[in-house]
Amino acid sequence: MHVVPPVRSKNRHQEKSAATLLGSDTLVYLVLSALVWFVWQLSKAGLFKAGDDTGYWLGVAGATMLVLLFVYPLRKHLRFARNWGRVKWWFLVHMLLGIGGPLLILLHSTFHIGSLNAGVALWSMVVVALSGVVGRFIYARVNRGLHGELISFQELQVMAKFDREEVRSRLAFAPEIEASLRAFEAQELETSSDWLTHARRVVWLPIQQWQVYRQCLRNLEEPLRKLAAHGNWSARDYARRERTVKRMVRRYLTAVVRVAQYTAYERFFSLWHVAHIPFVYLMVVSAVVHVVAVHAY
Repeated sequence: MHVVPPVRSKNRHQEKSAATLLGSDTLVYLVLSALVWFVWQLSKAGLFKAGDDTGYWLGVAGATMLVLLFVYPLRKHLRFARNWGRVKWWFLVHMLLGIGGPLLILLHSTFHIGSLNAGVALWSMVVVALSGVVGRFIYARVNRGLHGELISFQELQVMAKFDREEVRSRLAFAPEIEASLRAFEAQELETSSDWLTHARRVVWLPIQQWQVYRQCLRNLEEPLRKLAAHGNWSARDYARRERTVKRMVRRYLTAVVRVAQYTAYERFFSLWHVAHIPFVYLMVVSAVVHVVAVHAY
């Protein structure tokens, strides 16, 4: 008789980490949206204009914060600066400056564009800020967070292999579920790694994961009822073991998705770096021209 064992605490910790990451992303985007809305409402209150003293010093404060953003890459790449504190705190300050600076600039402009140069500077800043949000999203998926400690792809594969083998051995009582999981793994881990595949894995793969999970739940009912009848389980035992199997299936699918998406996010992160830099240069040049024009005229 096959017995469905409990899920180990390590696996529960992995599921909790994935849920924490998703919750953290959601909270960040909600806070950013709320801050932009608040700044927009404040700019509409008519308390100041871009050209008066208040608007001027808001622009100076925002520009200063944007200049300080460049300290973080210097800290990373200059050898003599590598001992200046822990990278995670520098990265945290970098993110806070990347949020505060654009918000103050938007407040300074009162969401109006007064000249072509000001428009170029403002929109290049908006693109850089949005690019930073996208970069943060990708960064969190190839790193362990603010510690800046890269996840080893080999380590990820080992963890996924352990999960897959464990789940397979414990789902032998349900061959249809095991076959669905094997097919999902073969489809995702043995396909080519072109850009179209990477994009599909980022956008569509979580939806496929949910579809396979729902199919596995449908195929679970009959074999689990047979086990319950053979083992004379109580209703409480049946519910507990059903939850255990669902967690195992979910963990298996998540392991496959993490391995499949890792390379995709890593490629997109390298592409993000290439696309991000030109807009940074454009923002700096147009901002300098804008400041000079404001003080000259």
